[in-house]
Amino acid sequence: MQLPRFSRLTLPLASLLSGVSMLVVGIALLTVAIGAQAGLAKYSGLVTGMIMSAYFAGFVYGTYACPGLIRRVGYIRAFAVMASVASALPVLHALWTNPWFWGLLRFTTGLCIVGLYMVIESWLNVVAGRESRGKVFAAYMAVSGVSTALGQWLILAGDRFGFMPFALASVLFSFALVPTTMTTIREPKQTHAPSMSLVRLFAISPIGAIASMGSGLISGTFYSLGNVFGKGVGFSDSHTATFMAATILSGAAFQYPVGHLSDRYDRRWMLIWVCLISSLLAAVGFYLAREYENLLVMLGILYGALSFSIYGLSVAHTNDLIEPSKVLETTGGLLLLYGIGATLGPTMAGGMMDYLGPESLMLYFALVLLALAGTVWYFMLGQTKRVDMPAPRSDYVIMDASSQAALQMDPRALPQDAE
Repeated sequence: MQLPRFSRLTLPLASLLSGVSMLVVGIALLTVAIGAQAGLAKYSGLVTGMIMSAYFAGFVYGTYACPGLIRRVGYIRAFAVMASVASALPVLHALWTNPWFWGLLRFTTGLCIVGLYMVIESWLNVVAGRESRGKVFAAYMAVSGVSTALGQWLILAGDRFGFMPFALASVLFSFALVPTTMTTIREPKQTHAPSMSLVRLFAISPIGAIASMGSGLISGTFYSLGNVFGKGVGFSDSHTATFMAATILSGAAFQYPVGHLSDRYDRRWMLIWVCLISSLLAAVGFYLAREYENLLVMLGILYGALSFSIYGLSVAHTNDLIEPSKVLETTGGLLLLYGIGATLGPTMAGGMMDYLGPESLMLYFALVLLALAGTVWYFMLGQTKRVDMPAPRSDYVIMDASSQAALQMDPRALPQDAE
């Protein structure tokens, strides 16, 4: 007897999402632990930022290197290899505290993690099918957001300056193997992700390209140095975890209302206003961090609600300007630009924190967001098209910068006759 569609979809989906959850919690916990122990080792903000940047550099490199490994050995073997390596890396952090060694480990971690994302997301595509792809994509984004926030609080379990957080991250990476490698889902077909020249992408949508890179400069830096900022302004461990988790969760929760407004109004103006208001909030945060740091959690909720929507707005705006058949390659190019920004951002912000103090992380956000708003306004004025965006417009879709494979689940990538 054939199982109902609900059971056939829900059980494999729940198994894969449980693996995603453990993987994301482990990533978040490892990032927090490295930030805490870098402070204990008296690393400068610049050095800490460079260590954190290495993760995103490995992530970008893995986008190109991992598909070849998957094609050679298959999805399950590739996942097992990368999860095993990723599981060993946190323990190695604890064995030798050295910035160059940690940078190499972070690069390798980023490479492995993007490969794990590719395998899981490819399987999610198989589970979803065309008719439920949007719902599966939304569930995946929700699990990722909640798990990232949960990883911030997990640092409170045990001594954050000892071996415990590294061991726990290693255990989580290992446990992520279980539900994924035991899946009964058939292996996805090997596909080559389409790519687009960044020069051509900039010619199509300079606003989308710049906003995607700007989003990486902001979000990648927040994930990397947010905990360093919290401890630097005098937060307790629990207060720092709450600040980070509240900002991340609000960013996930408010993407939809911001996206809904952008479906009704010009996305370029939405980008400008989101950047300007976020810049103002970050500037206020710079002041509060010096005088009234206890108010930063509330400000973080407002800041995250707006700033975390910038990547989704940049993708939606760019998709307004292209044919539906070009969605995958275009969004893949935007993802690469996000990764470049996330690689550069922590190093730049870390250097600023060395000169102006840890609270200047908020000043960094304010300056980047202000520059981004000005750049979007400049290119908008230079465009000869009318202010209203041309029809038909694509729908806003909640986006996250995970890997190229996730783009296959974007409902906008479906052929028009399949919708």
